[in-house]
This record gives sequence, C-alpha cells and structure tokens, in this order.
Amino acid sequence: MATVEQDLLVVGGGITGAGIALDAASRGLKVGLVEKHDFAWGTSSRSTKLIHGGLRYLKQFEIALVREVGMERAIVHRNARHIVIPEKMLLPIVEGGSLGRTMSSVGLWVYDLLAGVNSDERRRMLNKSETMDAEPMLRKDILKGGGLYYEYRTDDARLTIENMKSAIQHGANCVNYAEAVDYIYENKKVVGAIIKDNISGKNVTIRAKKIVNAAGPWVDTLRAKDTDGIQRKRLHLTKGVHIVIPYEKLPIQQAVYFDVEDGRMIFAIPREGVTYVGTTDTDYKGEIGEPYTNQADVDYTLAAINKMFPEVSLETRDVVSTWAGLRPLIHEDGKSPSELSRKDEIFEASSGLLSIAGGKLTGYRKMAERIVDLVVKQLKSEDDAYRNLKDCQTLNMRLSGGDFESQEAVEQFIIRRSGEVTQIKVPGIYVRHLVHKYGTNTDVIIEKAFELYQKIQDPELRIQMAELWYCVHHEMSVSLSDYLIRRTGRLYFQRQGLGNLYPTLAEMMGELLGWNEAQILREMGKFKKEYDAVLNF
Repeated sequence: MATVEQDLLVVGGGITGAGIALDAASRGLKVGLVEKHDFAWGTSSRSTKLIHGGLRYLKQFEIALVREVGMERAIVHRNARHIVIPEKMLLPIVEGGSLGRTMSSVGLWVYDLLAGVNSDERRRMLNKSETMDAEPMLRKDILKGGGLYYEYRTDDARLTIENMKSAIQHGANCVNYAEAVDYIYENKKVVGAIIKDNISGKNVTIRAKKIVNAAGPWVDTLRAKDTDGIQRKRLHLTKGVHIVIPYEKLPIQQAVYFDVEDGRMIFAIPREGVTYVGTTDTDYKGEIGEPYTNQADVDYTLAAINKMFPEVSLETRDVVSTWAGLRPLIHEDGKSPSELSRKDEIFEASSGLLSIAGGKLTGYRKMAERIVDLVVKQLKSEDDAYRNLKDCQTLNMRLSGGDFESQEAVEQFIIRRSGEVTQIKVPGIYVRHLVHKYGTNTDVIIEKAFELYQKIQDPELRIQMAELWYCVHHEMSVSLSDYLIRRTGRLYFQRQGLGNLYPTLAEMMGELLGWNEAQILREMGKFKKEYDAVLNF
C-alpha cells in the first residue's frame, strides 16, 4: 500500500470498515484498509451477536430504519448462511410491559411486513397456556401471552472476518495492527495517512485519493486529528454488557426477548452449552479501549433474569464470562442512551475526510453501499478514468465460506464432513463447530488435520492445531487473543475449558509463528489478562 496510491484508504477494521472494503474493491477500486488492533477488536466482537431488525425501534417510529435492517437480515443470511442462522424468538407479553397484546400482535405483524419475512417464519401469537408450553420457566403471575417470531443469530467477529477475506479476494489490501497516527495534506486536502505498524513499530506513508474513517468508537478521535476537527455532530458512546451463564442454570427452550423494569428490553439466547443475556445501555465516559463489565452491570442483568424466570435464582457466582462493548451513536441533546437513534450518518470535512458512524451490525452492508456511492460519485466528478466504475455488487455476493444454497445445504455439508473425519478419529461434533465458523473453508482445516494425523496423536489436539494453523495462515491471527476471542469466541462461550488449554495453544502458535520461549510466555500473559478481565467485577 505504501508503494502505490490507493483509490480508497479505509481506517478501521470492524464490520463497517470490512463492508466498505468489500463493496469498494468489488466495484473495481484499489482499496487499502488499516486497523490499529486486530480485526473486529472493538464493537464488532462485542455486540449481542444478532442480525435483527430492531423490533423496539417500532416504538420510536423509526419505520425506515426497521424496514431497511429488516430487509438486510434476509440478505446477510443468504450471503453467509454458515454464520447467520435463523433463531426462534419468544416475546412474552406481561402486565405492565412495554407492549400489550394488541400492540405486540400489530407490531410483530408490521415488523414481518416491513422486513418481507417468508411465510414459514412469520409471527405467531400465543395465549398464556401456549406461551408457558413454549417457555415453562417464565413468571406465571404477570404473564398474559406471547409472540413467536424469527431473528438471526450470528458471530459478529466471524462476520467481520468473512467480509475482510472476501474483500481481499476482490483485491483489497487489509492489515491489522496498523494504526493511522496522522494525515498528510496537499492544498489543504487530505491525500494520505501516516501508518504505524504496531508490531514492528515502523511508520509508513500511504497515499490515497479518498480516506474513509470507519473507526467505530474512535471516529471522533480520528476526526479530531484532521485539520477540520470535529464540526457540528459528535459521537455519544453507550456501553452494552452481556453476561454468560451455564445452560443448565438457565435452560430456556429458545431465545427470549423480555421486559426489564426500567422500560428496556433484553435478550436471553441459548448457544453452545451456555445462555447469554444482555444488553445494558448506559452512558460511557471511560477509556474507549477498555469497556469492562462492573458489578452494577451484573446486578442489573441478574435482577432482570430472576424477575422474568423466578425459578432460576441466579447469583453473581453463576456468571462464567462477560463482555462489554461500546455503541458509537450520534449525540442528540436531551436524549437518554436508549432513546438515541441507531441510524448511521456520514460526516464530510472540508479537508475531504469522510467519516461514518452510528448504525447497527445488521445494516453494515447498506452503510457500506451509501458511503462507497459517495466516494464513487466524488471520484467520477474529479477524474474521467473512474466513469465506468460498477454500481454496488454486494446484494447477492456470497461471503467467504458462505457458498450454500440453503440452510439444509449447510446441514448436509456438516453430515458429510463429520463422516470423513472419523477416518482420523475426530468426533463429528467438532465439524459442526467448525462449519458454523468457517463454512466451506472448513475443508482446508480438515485437510490440514489429515496431514497432522501421524504427527499429533490426540484427535482433539490434532483438530485444534489444524484450526489454529488455518487462522494464522488464512485469517491473520498474530496473537493468542486474536484466536481465542475474535476467531473462535472461546473466551466468551467456552471459558471454563480454556484454563488448562490456552498454554498448549500458546505453544502451538509459537511453533507456527516462530516465537521463542519469552514470546510464548508474553503471549500467555497477555491472554491471561483478558481471561481474568471478563470476571473482574
């Protein structure tokens, strides 16, 4: 990137930046992307991990937003079926709740209508008895009925990585641990950026015709570095916390979206042997890079669970992991965190720097389309060489690993590959976990596991090594935390089994990356801090 001027330099490697890189590269632009930490390090690995339409935004009459993200749910699912999976959702209707039976029924009907939902996934209203059958642990004395509808469960960091890999397949250059520390200007216009390699410590200069700041919670930090500074609108950061409970402690039958006393609604979602619950929504003024869970967050969430599911009587000691993330929303005077719009906005500085903020995980593809449309319009007006650029190509573009025609095709792929790995004595359950992370790219991991058959005797360690090898060679993992948090999600969903395993994985990673003993110990120490931090409250 430092040797050839880019058409577009994207700063920020979360879902927004990855979506922009893919959109722009697939139109034929020369694209570079830099991320100062790991890909998806910030908000894009710390969301509720749902591709959902935002039912509660109907209450705020944000009809256009609900329609757009509702439609995008189906598009993102179609293009990445391995990591965007239909999830049945129960909405209990309770006395004093934010939505009564009529409003819930009408709201879910409008929700389905706006989103163009398939007939087999449309909402179904339930009476009290039917709701209790669907979820026996619900609080009976206040329950009046319920609604069943569908959302989509995902892994936000995996979705970011698959977008990034797809962008690279279309010719983009994307680099993690590369920080934009300053801009360069000619005639008061931004024409590039000084990038610090956070691994080697070296600085390079990348020139670009256009620069897009897609740094999530750090958008204003990067705007402040520009000669134009922060004009007019600014970000309003809010913190969202999720807590993880062993499934046997909160064994719900499907995901539940329920009321909390303060008027908010939160999700409880079963996944991989645990149930996670969230999210909170509080103003955040602390260090952007370190939003951790505190006792008040845990108390709030546990109180909400215990009120709606009185049989479980959960306590702090039942929490096995947590995560906290920041929402980069657009500030509006006088509005509380939950009242702030989730719409995205583009800021254009007099220097030419473009910034984008706000929005929801679900709407990332449309956000990318809007800002790349603006970049293309500007390039065409400035230089005839760009007049034949394509329109947006991502509507029907399968993401890396997502080449499946249906959800049934995903299941058939899992069954076939599960049979194959029995030849090397690997339990089929591992294949299911792999496919829901890597899709068809699981074939590369299985092939590597076959190669390791003679070298590594333990079948579990063999498949672990093959997966780790894939993430190092194909997904730019350079630290243990990259692998255990953002490539696999294990710190959040499988933390209880990691204490004895991560030192072995550090040794394996050291073998792949040529670390000496001191480097291996340093990596173990860095991950141990993350391992401890999720329960530091």
